Amino acid sequence: MQNILNTIADWFRELLEACIMGNLDGLFDQINTEVGTIAASVGQTPAGWNAGVFSMIRSLSETVVVPIAGMVLTFVLCYELINMIIERNNLHDFDSFTIYKWIFKTFVAVYLVSHTFDITMAIFELGQVMVRRSAGLITGSTSVDFALALGDVEAQLGAMGTGELFGLMMETLLLRVTMPILSLCVMLVLVGRMVEIYIYCSVGAIPFATMTNREWGQMGSNYLRGLVALGLQGFFIIVCVAIYAVLVGQINGAANLHIAIWQCVGYTVLLCFSLFKTGAVSKAIFNAR
Repeated sequence: MQNILNTIADWFRELLEACIMGNLDGLFDQINTEVGTIAASVGQTPAGWNAGVFSMIRSLSETVVVPIAGMVLTFVLCYELINMIIERNNLHDFDSFTIYKWIFKTFVAVYLVSHTFDITMAIFELGQVMVRRSAGLITGSTSVDFALALGDVEAQLGAMGTGELFGLMMETLLLRVTMPILSLCVMLVLVGRMVEIYIYCSVGAIPFATMTNREWGQMGSNYLRGLVALGLQGFFIIVCVAIYAVLVGQINGAANLHIAIWQCVGYTVLLCFSLFKTGAVSKAIFNAR
């Protein structure tokens, strides 16, 4: 009878160990793949990320938004001209320099509106220079060796009791479900940032139309700050990935498998949370609302 119970216990242990090894097999591969492609993804320009979407956004900007921006520009310039006349005692204290200044402002404003898309791309390219340079420094360290971090799993499983094996199986089963969700979160941050960039670029002509006016110019200056913040958000994403790679790399085969697994998961959750915060941090730094 005792032999039968021992046989059943051994079979149950082998079943639990097989389940645990199956759950751990490729557990972090998906998130590791997403993290490994972050540096290359954030270093891409809007035109390089998706040429079809970029072409559509540019077409919308030039055919739909720019004419509306022209109407806004006309209103702003007329408003400024009226204010100039009123400020000079209805032209009784006429100064020809103010008219020349208004003509110069008009020229600058028309140029900004008619070349909005090229200007926004140039500003974004400046931010991408920093992103690409920083990405080049950490490209080799973004792929984390989780097998090294977890250590010799089979040896650690052999030293565990049946109850501990069952608990570890439930843990790994839970992680098997949640890790794809974390991987999806990383992808959403990257895709969401590019979509936000396309939206910013599509309507840039309207805030540009207000930049030369003293009272309305805050709209344009805030737009520029938001564009710069979006460009440098990629740099903050790279910083988060670099910190994540260092933290996970320092686990180095923890003696306790539970601790090693949850440290890896904890750092991954921290990475996702940090990536979601990069947009707010970048806008706060540049005072973009």
